Amino acid sequence: MRVPTALFVLLTVLVPLAAAPSYDQSGVPLEVEAPRPGLAKIVLLAGAPSSKPMAHEYFAGCALLMDWLRAQPGVWPVMARGWPKNERVLEGARCIVYFGDGGGKQPFAEPGRWATLARLMAGGTGLVLLHQAMDFPLGADGAAVKGWLGAVFHSDIGSRGHWDMEFNDIAAHEVTRGVKPFAAPADGWLYNLHFAPAGVTPLLRGAVPDKSRSTADARKHVGRAEVIAWAHQRPEGGRGFGFTGADLHKSWEYPSQRTLVLNGILWSAGLAVPVGGVQVDLDPAALDRNLDDKTAPAPAKAKAKTPTKKKS
Repeated sequence: MRVPTALFVLLTVLVPLAAAPSYDQSGVPLEVEAPRPGLAKIVLLAGAPSSKPMAHEYFAGCALLMDWLRAQPGVWPVMARGWPKNERVLEGARCIVYFGDGGGKQPFAEPGRWATLARLMAGGTGLVLLHQAMDFPLGADGAAVKGWLGAVFHSDIGSRGHWDMEFNDIAAHEVTRGVKPFAAPADGWLYNLHFAPAGVTPLLRGAVPDKSRSTADARKHVGRAEVIAWAHQRPEGGRGFGFTGADLHKSWEYPSQRTLVLNGILWSAGLAVPVGGVQVDLDPAALDRNLDDKTAPAPAKAKAKTPTKKKS
């Protein structure tokens, strides 16, 4: 059947418009407390804009997680852009989730905020760090994160990069309920982490390219399947979950990744994980919403003026 010319022209105009990315983040409710008592609070901290478009979409990724968590019975997610402007939203949190850059760029890296986070961890609050969020400089902060999360990335032994991965080695655990083997092409990963001495359960392992082994320690383990996700039961109480993927925004298209991360958040919050895992649908159009605007070119750096020589 031939499509009338007028209809064809209309479709060619409307379809690209419908698929256009949206950088309007004003519709995402931030730091909104639960409408009634008794709901389990989970605080999502979205990292600052980073990397190229459709990678490191921390704000949009947290907005998706918030929508999916809000659909879970008895759960109330609270999202903040970086560190909450109103720190009271952290009080009573069952779990803190940070999805953002690491390397000291974590919004809780400064001393006052770190003290608040440490107090929450000491009280048994769960911790979830995604993608680069578990990258910390060597030192006391990194040692603390290893104790809370179960693992920490340090550049002394850790390696990172982008490549295809397949996850067929999936451990039996509450966090992996409903998680089926899946492939994640061309995403970004961190591995060869420092793990806590006890309480850590590797959840996902996969093969990495041996050429990605950028440190001497990583090169000692050529051919070893590397841990990409894990769960940590702290000996002193509290739980942690880490997943080093989710660099590419489109990776939220993978049902098993959504289930893994949402299960990990509930489990870290001390909440029951459904028998079949958390199963949520994704409207493909949702991936184009609430993006960070990375399309504008960076401002040009001013050229340093060459000092003029005085005539003698």
